[in-house]
Amino acid sequence: MKRIYLVALMLITGFVSKAQNGLENVVVETYYISNANDASADLDGGVLPVGSVTYRIYADLLQGYKFQAAYGVPGHDLKIATTTLFWNNEDRGSTSPTFSKTNAVRNTVMLDSWLSVGAACNGNFGIMKSMDDGLNNAVNNYSPQVLQNNDPAMGIPLTVQDGFFAGLPEAVTAVGISNEITVFDNLNDGTNGPLFMTNNGSWASLNGSTGPNPIDNKVLIAQITTNGTLSFELNIQIGTPTGGVENYVASNPVTGEISIPSLTYTSPSIGIFTPTTKNLSFSAFPNPVENNLFINTSNIKSEEVVYSIFDLTGKMVANGLFAVNAQNNIQQIEVDKLNTGLYFIELSVNGISSTQKFIKK
Repeated sequence: MKRIYLVALMLITGFVSKAQNGLENVVVETYYISNANDASADLDGGVLPVGSVTYRIYADLLQGYKFQAAYGVPGHDLKIATTTLFWNNEDRGSTSPTFSKTNAVRNTVMLDSWLSVGAACNGNFGIMKSMDDGLNNAVNNYSPQVLQNNDPAMGIPLTVQDGFFAGLPEAVTAVGISNEITVFDNLNDGTNGPLFMTNNGSWASLNGSTGPNPIDNKVLIAQITTNGTLSFELNIQIGTPTGGVENYVASNPVTGEISIPSLTYTSPSIGIFTPTTKNLSFSAFPNPVENNLFINTSNIKSEEVVYSIFDLTGKMVANGLFAVNAQNNIQQIEVDKLNTGLYFIELSVNGISSTQKFIKK
């Protein structure tokens, strides 16, 4: 009850303040696009679909203003959604970026999905790659190397400017979203999405957050990785230089609230999975697996689906088919006879295919 009251207190204060338009914009940066090397090499981090896009979301504030919370209340739902699933790193992933920069290069934890109030990892702010000086980049030195893609669709490669800035950013305080926020935990098991939503909670900065550049003043508030289409509707509370607050809502503002177009967003289909009538987004679990691999096909329309399993050399080691319908969306495949190692399972429907990896133990 105390947690919910905190949200209400913040919002009541916001409704009586005078709007100064301190939130200029909500900026979405295409941070990275994962390639086949990222997907096949990341044994510790979990199944990272090829073509997944990592987005960073910033609150762009006027100088002297502070980000206080992204919130949902009755009448103003807060939503972050994907047409597939959010990707969560299984190694050091968390609902907020608590890993160190040293560990950021050990696999693809830099691409984890999380909520933030400024941080990109422990001891580092997140800044737009275009604002980075290119010094002290987090470079993966493991074999095979990951995070090396230089696809022009994602702008500046991480090997050139990684979007980290040393400092002491504020910590996230989750208020009333203890259940909802679990879609961003480190379980990449099919429960991570496709929707984060609240109408009675927030993620907040109790002291207020500013960007590391006080003039530019962009505060990183979320990072999302998905191979689907990302969309959001955000409501944001900020603090003014004089101690007041302003409330910005995605739609239907009432007296004392402000709405700007960038609080609502749908990603373009650049380098990412594009939904069709035969949506082949699926998850495979448990991973690693010993005997039976289960396939969650709840996002696939009613079809006859062909599956194929390949080893690291590209050799097909198993194949078959199964029927998908609303009453039968968890499929079981026996893999107990496979040797220990890394495999890829591909689902295919009428020439449209999607691949995930799994480890046989």
